[in-house]
Amino acid sequence: MKRGMFWGVLFFLCAPIIVFSQTKIDIVGSIEWEQMEIKASVMVNLASVGIRLPAGRIHGEEIISDEYPHLVRPLLLSIPVDSSSTLGDLLNRGEFTLLGTDRISLSAQKVPPTLSINLAVMSAHYTVNLNKLSASLLQHSRPKDAMRVLIPAPVASYTGIIIIANDEMPIHGRNTSTYAMPCIFPKVWDTEMNLIYERNMIDPDLVHTMVRYVSPNNIFQTNPSGLDEDLKKLVGDNPLRIIARGVFGIRPTDPIIDREDALLIISSENNRRLLREGKVAIVLNREVLSTSF
Repeated sequence: MKRGMFWGVLFFLCAPIIVFSQTKIDIVGSIEWEQMEIKASVMVNLASVGIRLPAGRIHGEEIISDEYPHLVRPLLLSIPVDSSSTLGDLLNRGEFTLLGTDRISLSAQKVPPTLSINLAVMSAHYTVNLNKLSASLLQHSRPKDAMRVLIPAPVASYTGIIIIANDEMPIHGRNTSTYAMPCIFPKVWDTEMNLIYERNMIDPDLVHTMVRYVSPNNIFQTNPSGLDEDLKKLVGDNPLRIIARGVFGIRPTDPIIDREDALLIISSENNRRLLREGKVAIVLNREVLSTSF
């Protein structure tokens, strides 16, 4: 690939959101996929709204609080849910509502507003938990069974699954390559294009998140397991490590793994359980794990 395609996708996800013409109020921040968070700062130029300190401080805080949901909404609607749909697409199809979007934005943790050194700008900082969005999009009550094989082969029992997809890979069905991109609900396919893992396979009573996204340094630590301690809490001491062979989707979000590796998962009840419990991590390139807006 061609880096042009990669940056085109990235620009679509991260287009700036500045919507006021007379009042100077901006939003800046990033989507942090490793933490599954949106970090946003809303800033208002106090002079542009006629606020004088110290008497007008409360009014400035009210302006930020009132306008934050409108400013962050376009960003939420641009978040890729899966390889073919953003949250905005779900909204257009009637599968999600603006009320649901606003509930997610209003559930954000907020740091009280602060003033710039020259007292001209007031800023408030918000952290939106994308796991809450993931939970709100799960519609099933019982997990769907993963694919099984007619004659299971003896395989080891693993404590988790790590799919390593941080290098550029061929896109299935296209004559190009790219980095795999993050989304809320990625699918995992094998090289025969059998569906190995998708959102309906997780148990909604146990987890609300399909995968944990991590960067390569999380699996190359200087300890016996090589794993970051926080990642080890998810995938355990003996995870199955799989190198992705390609990527699939309108947005390239879905890793493709060798059929032989897929059989190591689906041939064992213990290993299929790892899918139900969301004990799956995907290693992505650092460039795609944080997107600024």
